[in-house]
Amino acid sequence: MIHSMTGYGASEAELPDGRILRSEIRTVNHRHLSVSVSLPRGWDSLRPRVVEQVRAALARGGVSVSVSCQHLEAEDPAMPALDMDRARRFVLLLREAGAELGLAGGIDIDTLVRLPGVLRSGTHGTQGQEEGADGDTLAACLDAALAGVIEMRAGEGRRLEEVLLASIARIVEEVDSVESRAPQRLLRERDRLRERVAGLTEKVEVDEDRLAREIAYLAERWDIAEEVARLRSHVALFLESLDGGGSGGRKAGKRLGFVVQEMNREANTLGAKANDAGISASAVAIREELERLREQLENVE
Repeated sequence: MIHSMTGYGASEAELPDGRILRSEIRTVNHRHLSVSVSLPRGWDSLRPRVVEQVRAALARGGVSVSVSCQHLEAEDPAMPALDMDRARRFVLLLREAGAELGLAGGIDIDTLVRLPGVLRSGTHGTQGQEEGADGDTLAACLDAALAGVIEMRAGEGRRLEEVLLASIARIVEEVDSVESRAPQRLLRERDRLRERVAGLTEKVEVDEDRLAREIAYLAERWDIAEEVARLRSHVALFLESLDGGGSGGRKAGKRLGFVVQEMNREANTLGAKANDAGISASAVAIREELERLREQLENVE
């Protein structure tokens, strides 16, 4: 089964300190796998790990990963906070210094809040230290979001597969039509040549041997048996890849695109050799379906 490259997944997890970690993953079509990651401040060291986790789950597509870290609604991350541990440490150090150096005076609240780091603004969810990062929780949160992405891409893939199979069925119908018309056009050409020769030579008897050689020459020049056989072979390979054979259903997008390219090459040759209105029309119809296939395959993983 093929997968689309369009998908979305989201997940939330609670960190030990009460913060809520939310991950969102969006994917769109892309020729290769391209991953962009947005992490909370202080979590940048986990970026390579996030990229590898995405690469292990997805084969192709433009992937956008957004991770945010917030406190519960009851808490305001913009509220200032007092670091009591830091305050106590400053008071202890200053008292020790005063006693050792024989300095008089005390520490008031105004002095205390001016000391670096004692009174902080908006510490929740905005601290720039790596100690706020939790790699294991992030990995679990991303796994859940990726599961949602894969599920959505699989559903889109099933719908895409129906469209692709419908186009392939129409191509097979046109190839059948071409194969049935091919012998008739040689007979019509033989009769046309006979009439033209008879008209030019009037009552002179037509050289059947020479006419047969001309027909043989035309048959060789217009022979489309090889193109028809290759088209059927490419159709079989397309269906095999679509069903998960060869390179695998989930990662068959590039392989299917190559097969369509080869089918288009044979369809062009078929049209060039047609010399028949019906076969020419079938060649055009095949190329139209191949273009539809190509457009749809741009979104297949």
